[in-house]
Formats: sequence, C-alpha cells, structure tokens
Amino acid sequence: MNTPSPAAVAGPVPERRWRLWPTHRPGWMVTTATLCLALIVLVAVLAPWIAPHDPLAMSPAERLKPAGDDYWLGSDAYGRDLLSRILYGARISLIVGIGSALISVVIGLPLGLLAGFFRALDTLIMRIMDGLMAIPSVLLAIAIVSLTSASLWTVMAAITVPEIPRVVRLVRSVVLSAREEPYVEAAVSLGSSLPVIMWRHLMPNTLAPLIVMSTYICASAILTEAILSFLGAGLGTETPTWGNIMSEGRTYFQIKPGLIFWPGLMLSLCILSINLLGDAARDHLDPRLQKRGGGQ
Repeated sequence: MNTPSPAAVAGPVPERRWRLWPTHRPGWMVTTATLCLALIVLVAVLAPWIAPHDPLAMSPAERLKPAGDDYWLGSDAYGRDLLSRILYGARISLIVGIGSALISVVIGLPLGLLAGFFRALDTLIMRIMDGLMAIPSVLLAIAIVSLTSASLWTVMAAITVPEIPRVVRLVRSVVLSAREEPYVEAAVSLGSSLPVIMWRHLMPNTLAPLIVMSTYICASAILTEAILSFLGAGLGTETPTWGNIMSEGRTYFQIKPGLIFWPGLMLSLCILSINLLGDAARDHLDPRLQKRGGGQ
C-alpha cells in the first residue's frame, strides 16, 4: 500500500512573490495626501498653461483687488494676479525640494559608506559632519546666500549643505550594523573588491531608509526656502515663490489676509502631504513594522 507523501497531503507550496506595493489598502489620510501632492505637482507642471495671467505683469490700477472674475484670488500690492503667482510658486518649491533631496543623497551616500566601512575615515568625516550640524541650518543657508548671488542654484546649495550630515549619519549607522553580517564577512574572505562589497552588499541596505529620509529632506527644503524668501534672503522678490508672496503680503495682512492665507495654505498642504507619504513609506519599507502589523 502506497502512502502519500507529506508534500502531497499538504498540497502545492504557494509561490512567494516579492511585492513592491503593500497588499492592503492605504488609509484615507495617505490617499488624501497622495491626491493633494499629485494635484500640486500637476499644477506646477501645467502652470504656464493654466495660469490666467502673467505672474510678473504689474498693473498699479488693479492693486489689492478683491476676488472676482478677472482675478480669482484677487491681486497683490503691485496689481499682479495672486493665483498665477501661487501656481508658479509651486514650481520653485518642488524644484528646490526634489533637487535638495537628490543632491543630499548623491553626496551623503558615498560619504556615509566610507565612514561606516573604514574606521580610519570615520573620525575625520563624522567630525566634519558634526561641525556642520552644530550650525543652525537657516543661519548657515542665510550666510551662504549672502556671500553669493541669490540664484536658484545658490539657494538650493545653501539648503542642501545642512542636510548632507543627516544623510551621512543615517548611511553610516546602517553600514556599521551591516558590515558585521556573515554575507559581508564572506565577501571579504573571498577577496571581493571594495567597490563590489559596497555597491552589491552594503548599499542595498541603505535604500529603504534613504527613501524615507529623502521625503523629509524634501519637505524641510521646501519649508526652508519659504523661510529664506520670507526673510528676504532667498530668491529675488520678482520671482514668484510662496515665501516671497507671504513676505510682500504681510504689510497688507489686515486689509487683505488672503495674500498670506492662500500661499500659506498651499505650503502647509504640500509639506503635510510629503510627510504623510514619508510615514507611509517608512511603515511599508521597515520589516519590523510589517511584522508587528501582521501579528496584530
């Protein structure tokens, strides 16, 4: 008499598939944040086509006009359309945010790998990073912009410099724990070159936390750019940014609060949406949080 094998009794083993996206539906907050951020990106891309007026065109006769058919959100103190300036301001904010996040990761990732893997370079690199982190980020950005011309690239560089140490410290902490793993020690024993060890074995461990960190850097860069513009240390007042709009409108706040309310609302929605998506990415990419959620 033939007895069935345990594998035949249990049935076919289900195939394991790696999924990039979570199988469960995201919460309403994450969905709302995704829609808000997608709308802001769409508005920024289509600003030249959907803006009703030229954001730089001045009309002194139309200054401080209330909302109406010609100016949906009214006009500012120079007769410029407030809605058009807000739409174009989204482009500057997203460029600064995304650009600062990318530059911080590109520079901070190799420095963190070197600091975490080579003990001789660890002290030198981390003392430089500690020195940069000791300076308040806004003051350091103001100093850099004051010493150079206030162009878009200068402002982006001034915002990026204080963010690089955070990326370096994150990557270093991941590498310090990963280099003691058996597969890394095996790669070293087999004579693998250092570039191969870093690129193939160490760097993949940093991708998940770097994605989460990039979202926070993007949100912080957008807020810092608005602060610099509001203080008059950012881009020129002729450039439509959310910070510049609020800076020019604070004088007329009692007469027309919308000059600060509408760009402030867009700034808050953009930063809040990015932070919520960063939290969702952290929950999805952190295996410990996944196991905790699966056991509940």
